[in-house]
Amino acid sequence: MNEPKPDAEIPDCPPELGPVAQREWQRLSIELNKLRILTQLDRAALAAYCGAYSLWAEATENIQKFGTMVKSPTGYPIQSPYVSIANRQAEIMMRIASEFGFTPASRSRISTPIKQDRTLFDQPLADE
Repeated sequence: MNEPKPDAEIPDCPPELGPVAQREWQRLSIELNKLRILTQLDRAALAAYCGAYSLWAEATENIQKFGTMVKSPTGYPIQSPYVSIANRQAEIMMRIASEFGFTPASRSRISTPIKQDRTLFDQPLADE
């Protein structure tokens, strides 16, 4: 395959990410770096995933605290707005997760670069 192969390296975590997103960045960037599939070009996609994760986590905590149903201003039970937020962020996370191979199905479609040692055939010929 002739696709571009940028150097594998961990990009700097964007300072705009909050503490929860930064912890997720650290966790994922280490794992992705081990696989040699994280590059500088992936910074925005990983940041978007981590931001969505942070919002999902906050919404999920609030669902646990307040429940999935809340009272409307008129007193009728309605779905908590946190349910919609959690669901939307989970959708975003799953889309980005498939790009990075975070799910078992998507992992089977991703090939990681293998760093091969040079052989004698790769060595330049010595001038005689």
